[in-house]
Amino acid sequence: MQVLMLSSSRVGSEGYLQHAIPMIDQHLRDHKEVLFVPFAGVSVNWDEYTAMVQTALPHLTIKGIHQYTDAKQAIKSAQAIAVGGGNTFNLLHQLYEQDLLKLIQQRVRQGLPYIGWSAGSNICGKSIRTTNDMPIMQPKSFDALNLVPFQLNPHYSDYQPPGHNGETRAQRIQEFCILHPTTPVIGIREGSALLLQRNQLTLKGELDGLVFKGTSQTVITANQDLSQYLT
Repeated sequence: MQVLMLSSSRVGSEGYLQHAIPMIDQHLRDHKEVLFVPFAGVSVNWDEYTAMVQTALPHLTIKGIHQYTDAKQAIKSAQAIAVGGGNTFNLLHQLYEQDLLKLIQQRVRQGLPYIGWSAGSNICGKSIRTTNDMPIMQPKSFDALNLVPFQLNPHYSDYQPPGHNGETRAQRIQEFCILHPTTPVIGIREGSALLLQRNQLTLKGELDGLVFKGTSQTVITANQDLSQYLT
């Protein structure tokens, strides 16, 4: 499989997807046409979302899956697929409603290059139970693409504003780990990505990440081989 799981679409004040262009280009190699899935978009309509991605990646041809009369055929004939961020629950709801989840899973497992960011990365894991989003829609199931046998937490941050008394991100993930002690959760910071190529998993970017499993937390570093988490 060829799966690029970006934590975010932006880093700091940089432009939309600008930090990710080198990773995207290397991932796509000679493929220039990308089928874009904008279903995580809620506050932006899907045509506008697709146009925003096209503007950010002018050297590629971006076509929204919603613009095809036959979405399944679009997936079957795609050179590559990209799934954008937004609300993970709405994204997964739409994939179930349109019966596209298993087809995307099948094609990616056959080698179709996949690029996701934020919500689009979150659905690469076993489920969306470690998303940061509010459940504004109720999908048929929380089960996701299961391209990797662990959970993801994009936009991971251990920052806590002064005076804020709510749970930290780490505490929320630890709640998951208490109930699911054998399932790892990999937190990737903005600007970072997980890259799955064939049977090798690597952390890309300049920042460390974290792996939560059971009661343990393990720091992972840039370019570290994480293939142990594929079993």
